[in-house]
Order: sequence, then C-alpha cells, then structure tokens
Amino acid sequence: MLVRLRSRPPHMVLTIAGLCMLIVLVGCSSSGGPAPTSPSPSAPSSASVSEERIVIKHFRFEPVDLAVAPGARVSVVNEDSAPHTVTAKAADAFDTGTVKGGETATFTAPPAAGTYRYVCSIHPSMTGTLTVR
Repeated sequence: MLVRLRSRPPHMVLTIAGLCMLIVLVGCSSSGGPAPTSPSPSAPSSASVSEERIVIKHFRFEPVDLAVAPGARVSVVNEDSAPHTVTAKAADAFDTGTVKGGETATFTAPPAAGTYRYVCSIHPSMTGTLTVR
C-alpha cells in the first residue's frame, strides 16, 4: 500500500516556519518586569566615614579650616608639583616636613582641644586652621 503525501504550498510552509520562530522569540524574551537582583552593598555614609584630609592644590589648602578629633590621623595630599609643608604655628604641635609634589604625608592632630593655625613654611602665604574638638 502506497500512501501518497500531499505537498503543501510554499506559502503555507513559510507561514508555519514563521510562527515557530515567533514562538521561540517570545519564549526567550523578557516578561517586561524587572529582573530579580541581589541587593548591592551600599557605600558607607559620609556621616560614618571621617575624612581627615588636607589637599594641597594650586598653592592652597583644601579645606582651609578642618575640624578633627583629638589625636586623629590627618593625611596631607600634595597635588601640586611644588613641595609644601603643613606646619603648625604653635611650637611642636604638628609638622609634616617637606611633602614633595604628588606625594602624601600624615600627621597626628594634637591631643588637646583648640584651634591650631598652620602654614606652608616654604610658601608662607598658604595658611589654614585645624580645630581639634
């Protein structure tokens, strides 16, 4: 017994193939809703991170006035190409020594509360204030 298969017209084959591709594409696409994500770690708030730092830039101290806790470590970042210092006007309160251009130095804030004026001993027009409280 011989079964004769009818051939389908070409437009019918193309229609069926197109529908199959459409089903595959719809099945692989997103539902439109947001994808589930895991919570990302949050950055520490500025209230919890104390930035005891003086940046030297364009022959200026930034910030000009800085408040810190007694005994805090203060970083001094020299972004100029010229050397600078952060030297307290009060004898022996703090002094970074010479900080070359592009380098960083640190000093310890005095243990006693108060206002300490400082200067760049190389460029005396550069001044700032460290308040210890």
